[in-house]
Amino acid sequence: MSVDDSRQAQDIRTGEQGARMSGPRVLVAGASIAGPALAHWLRRRGAEVTVVERAPELRPGGQAVDARGIAKEVIGRMGLDAAVRAARTDTAGAYMVDADGHTLETHRAEDHGGDGFIADIEILRGDLSQVLYDDTRDGVEYVFGDRIAELSQDADGVDVVFAGGDRRRFDLVIGADGLHSQLRAMVFGPRERFIRHLGLVLAFYSVPNEFGVDRWMIDYQEAGRSAGLRPVPDATRAMAMFSFPAADFDVDYRDVEAQKRLLRERMDGFGWLTQRILAHVDDTPDFYLDQVAQVVMERWSSGRVGLLGDAAFSASPMSGAGTGLALVGAYLLAGELAAAGWDPEAGFAGYEARMRSYVQANQEIGRLHVRSLGVPGQDDEPSPDFTGEWFAELIDRAINGVELPDYAGVPDSGASAGLQVISSAKP
Repeated sequence: MSVDDSRQAQDIRTGEQGARMSGPRVLVAGASIAGPALAHWLRRRGAEVTVVERAPELRPGGQAVDARGIAKEVIGRMGLDAAVRAARTDTAGAYMVDADGHTLETHRAEDHGGDGFIADIEILRGDLSQVLYDDTRDGVEYVFGDRIAELSQDADGVDVVFAGGDRRRFDLVIGADGLHSQLRAMVFGPRERFIRHLGLVLAFYSVPNEFGVDRWMIDYQEAGRSAGLRPVPDATRAMAMFSFPAADFDVDYRDVEAQKRLLRERMDGFGWLTQRILAHVDDTPDFYLDQVAQVVMERWSSGRVGLLGDAAFSASPMSGAGTGLALVGAYLLAGELAAAGWDPEAGFAGYEARMRSYVQANQEIGRLHVRSLGVPGQDDEPSPDFTGEWFAELIDRAINGVELPDYAGVPDSGASAGLQVISSAKP
């Protein structure tokens, strides 16, 4: 099937002007946060963008994610500040409690200019994904319920075979498909080469709000384990959160029943409200459990294939920076590619040069956070002293330590494109 025939087979509708987009054809794998954010900027820079997502629709809910520092500037440049803030969890702060529920520490969302432990912009992952999808759906082709099955590249482009049988050719392919990226494994090698387990496992799921959770997160920690509850926009529900140490992790991330068994085993006997919260684990619609891990790679590109977000440089949830890295990385990747005239070698090199130090700072924050919890096996080093000037400097690098060029002279539509492509699996 030719490229033109393939496009016609996907129910393409043009905008009012009847004009088809021109420019490089870019395929993005993954429609969570990094993928749609990149689609926004690629489209504005003049590219024709397809996003493929193996799930049949956008995945709702999920953990609360944060935007701090320079990431908030990117949201503003996207024109999405109002939409993102409207979808926030509106968390006022966090209480650290003892086993009896007595408050030990208090953190407020306004602390440190809104960039503290609880960020001013805190939003459920699924809600942010929805905002980004709504922003891009009229100018970007989304294909749900499919994935890249085969890929081969030459000097001029990338030939892609989709699991659904479609065959197409693109100028560039970007993997934004998360920690367990299939595209990364396909092009760069097995996951074991790049994933660094930090000795901790994280789980969360929504529960009925029978615990009186209002606008405040509650967190109980002891001996490397933790249990918590946090508010979500639906006041009748709350988000349960757990973490526990694990020297290794061999549970399939797709085997939900095995994950639930592991959670019950590792949190058995833990105090506070833990056992009441665990009683809801079989009834929840959105259970999630996975290792706390980072992705460390020497390069985030190979030829005409690049990586973005957790697929390239996961800093782990313990960094609190995954969303910021995805948003900032999307801005820089699209900008550097466009500034290089869509030459992949120069564009990817510019992106990596601008992002590398910022990524390293946030990965260091993630590792330090795990060490501070007393998780066994973290090089057997004592918990770090966070009162030193070095830590303040590291925090500043992790929040604001990257420049956002204006990319003067690079095309920027600043508005949605005219092309709309409807996938049969579109939610």
